Amino acid sequence: MAGSEEYRVIWLQGAGCTGCSVSVLNSASPSIKNILVDEVIPGKHVNLRFQPTVMAASGQIALEVIEELPKEGGYILVVEGAIPTAPGYGTIGEASIASQVERLGRDALAVIALGTCAAFGGIPAGAPNPAQCVSVSELFRTCGIKTPVINVPGCPPHPDWFVGTVASIVLQGLPKPEELDEFARPKLFYGKLIHENCPRRAYYDEQKFAKKLGEPGCLYELGCKGPVTYADCPLRLWNNGTNWCIGGNAPCLGCVEPGFPDEVSPFYEKMPKEA
Repeated sequence: MAGSEEYRVIWLQGAGCTGCSVSVLNSASPSIKNILVDEVIPGKHVNLRFQPTVMAASGQIALEVIEELPKEGGYILVVEGAIPTAPGYGTIGEASIASQVERLGRDALAVIALGTCAAFGGIPAGAPNPAQCVSVSELFRTCGIKTPVINVPGCPPHPDWFVGTVASIVLQGLPKPEELDEFARPKLFYGKLIHENCPRRAYYDEQKFAKKLGEPGCLYELGCKGPVTYADCPLRLWNNGTNWCIGGNAPCLGCVEPGFPDEVSPFYEKMPKEA
């Protein structure tokens, strides 16, 4: 876009379900068109150069982008999905997913690990983990890569969490250490417990617990992980402000947390007291 400062983005997909892409594509304000075509911030433009789910090109024509763009430098890498490290578990082109993330991650300005799989390993890294899937940060630690990683977890993440993170980088540069929590999540979105803002909190304080799904009352005894989960779901809501898990009479599953899914399972059983 003539006259605009351009932020080039490479978006890789590892072991996952593509749900993070689908969630971001459902961004309402701004819409995905606004993000990809318009100036998301006046004078600043995001140029998505590679994204397997939405790009028209395929095969060698598409792969040339991730071969040539790193030579120019100055790009942001988005990784969706966990990184398989066992041989034979997924490639991008003819190279393994791990080697592509490592190669492109070394030269990126920053990496956004989008979704719990990329941020923490998620479902693909759950036991028994035959593909030996790891998070982006874990891969970088193993390879000695120092590129900053911003984790935007969720299964899937809310589109606002991703769009807001990108907008913040475009406006203010990379987040300062105090703007991220101990798991490299933006405190703007992951700074408070679900439990603190849950509309059923009064039930919890009065010890009124639902005994089965669909009943009024706090869902803690039905496995709600809100007391240990940091996200702004009850304030932001999903599907353009329509509803969220607990609003739909389902317990929070803790999908933004590093232990998802193994450490928050069984989903529909009360957490042990030590949690």
